[in-house]
Amino acid sequence: MTQSTTPAGHGTPATPLAPAPAGKSAAHRPPGLRPDVRTLSLLGVLAVLVAVGGATRPDEFLSVSNLQLVLTQASVIGVVTVGMTFVITSGGIDLSVGAIVALASVWATTVATQEYGFAGILFTAVAVGLGCGLVNGLLIAYGGMVPFIATLAMFASARGLALQITDGRTQIVTVESVLDLGVKDAYVLGVPPLVLVFAAVTLVGWLLFNRTTFGRRTVAVGGNAEATRLAGIDVRRQRLYLYLLSGLCCGIAAFLLIVLAGSGQNTNGNLYELDAIAAAIIGGTLLSGGRGTVTGSVLGVLVFTTITNIFALNNLESAVQQIAKGAIIVAAVLVQHRALRGD
Repeated sequence: MTQSTTPAGHGTPATPLAPAPAGKSAAHRPPGLRPDVRTLSLLGVLAVLVAVGGATRPDEFLSVSNLQLVLTQASVIGVVTVGMTFVITSGGIDLSVGAIVALASVWATTVATQEYGFAGILFTAVAVGLGCGLVNGLLIAYGGMVPFIATLAMFASARGLALQITDGRTQIVTVESVLDLGVKDAYVLGVPPLVLVFAAVTLVGWLLFNRTTFGRRTVAVGGNAEATRLAGIDVRRQRLYLYLLSGLCCGIAAFLLIVLAGSGQNTNGNLYELDAIAAAIIGGTLLSGGRGTVTGSVLGVLVFTTITNIFALNNLESAVQQIAKGAIIVAAVLVQHRALRGD
């Protein structure tokens, strides 16, 4: 039995193994139309936010230093969101990303780890992220656990272990080579190193999602896991790889957070799971799986980060900020449902 695997367009490869809805054909959806409209819509929202920020606080918001700050703050959660996009596209969910970031950051900043310098901190952060991703993947792919339950258990366990390691204290980084990445002298043509890492992760994620068999299999698993299995693809192994990828992104994000904060705390990564899921959803990734876009997820991160920055500059209450985020999420989900009914 042979199957056709034709990409559906920029940012959203077609589900190669899922049957088309009854009464509908692929010709009903112009290739690339929906992703392009969605991306342009997000760019429009971002442009409006920039205009609002420029109008309310022109001297502060449009300054080079503030724009650098926005991009730097977006880098940490942005790296996490790239991994989350893959997981959600496959029909899964990862509620443990924030806790994994916290655990990786505190494990990498213990006195014993810092004795190994820059390499020791980086290796430990990435290794802890991969280790947690491996546990999640094994429980879900081979243990048969529901992703929600498995990652919720990891959320609780990782937070608890992070608290035990730190005993509630902040662990200060003393390795100068790590701290130097956060100073302006380390900027490359005015771009902070953390932003460059974020850009590199985004580029690799986009290529992996849109230009490789791994990306097509991810979409296939989310669209129709049983059909994918019958086509000869190891669905369980694919899911294991996806949670490993999410864990890797958490490890990288933990290192970036260490550079940004100059410390490791058990409270790091608080609500990252919600921010990453929200950014992916408003970017166009379906919570039910089968469709996703790395580009849209990154734009979603920038939208939320810009909103946070505008609210902070205008001294508005965080409660209003959360209400605004919630309204955006609800609007994005309603648009998704309407798009699905029109497919």
